[in-house]
Amino acid sequence: MTKIISYVKPYLGMLLCAIALLFVQAICDLSLPDYMSDIINTGVLSGNVPFICTTGLKMLLITFLGTLVSVMVSLIAARIAASMARDIRLDVFKKVESFSSTELDKFSTSSLITRTTNDITQIQTLVVMVVRIVCYAPIMGVGGVIKAVSNSASMSWILAIAVLCLVGVIAIIFVVAVPKMQAIQKLIDRLNLVVRENLDGMLVIRAFNSQKFEEERFEKANADLTKTNLFVNRTVTIVMPAMMFVMNVTTVVIVWVGAKQVSNFNLDIGDMMAYMQYGLQVIMAFLMMAAMFIMIPRAAVSADRIAEVLKEEPSIKDTENPEKLDDNTYEVEFKNVSFEYDGSDGNVLHHLNFIAKRGQTTAFIGSTGSGKSTLANLILRFYDVSEGAILIGGKDIRNMKQAELREKIGYVPQKSILFSGTIKSNLYYADKNSTEENIEKAAEIAQATEFIDSKPEKYDAAIAQGGTNVSGGQKQRLSIARALVKNAPIYIFDDSFSALDMKTDKKLRTALKEETGDSTILLIAQRISSIMDADQIIVLDNGHIVGCGKHKELLKTCEVYHEIATSQLSEEELAR
Repeated sequence: MTKIISYVKPYLGMLLCAIALLFVQAICDLSLPDYMSDIINTGVLSGNVPFICTTGLKMLLITFLGTLVSVMVSLIAARIAASMARDIRLDVFKKVESFSSTELDKFSTSSLITRTTNDITQIQTLVVMVVRIVCYAPIMGVGGVIKAVSNSASMSWILAIAVLCLVGVIAIIFVVAVPKMQAIQKLIDRLNLVVRENLDGMLVIRAFNSQKFEEERFEKANADLTKTNLFVNRTVTIVMPAMMFVMNVTTVVIVWVGAKQVSNFNLDIGDMMAYMQYGLQVIMAFLMMAAMFIMIPRAAVSADRIAEVLKEEPSIKDTENPEKLDDNTYEVEFKNVSFEYDGSDGNVLHHLNFIAKRGQTTAFIGSTGSGKSTLANLILRFYDVSEGAILIGGKDIRNMKQAELREKIGYVPQKSILFSGTIKSNLYYADKNSTEENIEKAAEIAQATEFIDSKPEKYDAAIAQGGTNVSGGQKQRLSIARALVKNAPIYIFDDSFSALDMKTDKKLRTALKEETGDSTILLIAQRISSIMDADQIIVLDNGHIVGCGKHKELLKTCEVYHEIATSQLSEEELAR
C-alpha cells in the first residue's frame, strides 16, 4: 500500500488545492442552517420581508459558491485519479516487460491482466472518493457537531446516540464484508484464466466436443464470483437503509424534543430547524465515511496485488560493468551447462558441452521434453543457467547487457507470434530502421514472397491479432522473415519449419545457407529432413547429449538418432 501511496507525490499541489476548496465548500454548507435560522426567527416570525429577501439572496450566493467549488473539486479529483492510474499502469507494464520467464511463470498471464486493468481501476475509483470525501466528511462531521451543540446543548445527547448507532453499523459491515472483498480479486483472476483458456483453445474445444465441460468450468468460476459479489453487495446495501433509518429517527426525535422546548420557550423554532439540519449533515458525513470504509478494503487488496508486481525484482539483471561483444567473434559455446526450473524435481539439462561455430549450422534433435527449447531460452537469457556458463565469443553472456545480447540474435520461436497490424509492420518489428529492399529480401529468403504477392495489398495486407488470418505455414515464414530482417550474426530457429511442406522446407534451408553463410545458426527441429545437411548435429535425450556429429556419422554411432531417423525416413532416403 505504501508503494501505491508514493504515486500521490507528483500531485500534492493539486491535492492541497482540492483540500482548500473542500474547506470552502464545508464552510458554505455549514453556514446555510444559521441563515435559515435567522430567516425563520428574525424574518418569518416578525414579517420582515426585506430581511428575508436579503438573507435568502445570501443563501443563494453561498449555495452557488458551494456548487462551483464542488464541481472544481470533482474535476481535480478525477484528474489526480486518472493521472495516478496512468502512472501506475505504465510502471506495471514496464515492470512486466523487465520480467524474465521465471517471474512470468510466477504471475499467471490472466492475473497480470487483472492487476493491470481491474485492480488499477479499483485504486482510481478510491482516489476519487478519497479526494472528494476523506477531507470533506470529517470537516462536515466535526463542524456539524460543534454548530449543533452551540445552537442547543440540551439536545446534544440525540446526536451522540445517532453517531454511536452509525459507528456500530459501519463496524458490523466492515467485519462481515471485508474478508469477502479480499477474495473477489482472486476470483476475478480465476474467471479471466478460464475465459482466456477457452478463447485460446476454442478450436480444440470444438474438435473434442468439450463445450459442455468448458461451460461447466466457466459456470463454476462465474458462480463463485457472483456468489461472493452478491454477499458483499447485499451486506453493503444494508448501509443505506440503516443510515436512512438512523437519519429519520434522529429527525423525528429532534422535532419531538425540540417541539417541547419550543413550547416551553427554551428554544426558538429557527434554532430547532438549524439543529435538525446540522444533525442531518453529521449523519451524511458518516454516510460518506461509511462508503469510504467499504471501498478501502477492496482497494487495499488491489494495491497490495499491484505492489507485489512492482516490488518483484527480475531474477535476470544486467551487471554493473557489462562486457561488450567483439565483432566477428560470434561462436556460441556451452561449457558444462546444467539447468533446473524453479520448483522442478531436478535438472532438465545436464552438463552440456559443445561449440556452435560461426558460418556453420548446428542442429539439435531429440524426443519431446529432451530440453531443446530450454537450450534456446538459455542462450537468449530468458532463464539463467543453474551451473556452468554459456559463452559467445569467449565471453559469459551473464556479463553482457541483455539488450546487446538479443540485438545480435535473430530468433524464431517455436510458437510463431504475429502482432496485429500489417505484414510490413510485423517485418519491421525486428528493425525499425530497415530498408524496404531488406524487408523484401528477407521475405524472399523465407519463401514468403509468393503468398504476399498474391494479396491485393501485398506488404500492406492486414494481420489479425495473433496472425489468425494466415495459415500456420505462412505464419512461420513471416516469423522467419522477421528474424532475417535483423541481419544478425546469430540465428536461433526453434522448430521453425514444422508447418512447412517438404519442398518449401528444402528451398528455405538452401536460401538460408546461401544468404546467412557467415552467421552462427542454431537449428532446433523434430524432422530429420530439416537437419540432415547441418554441419553439426547434437542429439539430446532427457537433457543429456548422447550424440554429436554429422548425419551419416550419427546413423552409425548414435542409437537415439538412428531410431528417430528410421521412424521418419526410409533407408533409401537416409542414404542420400
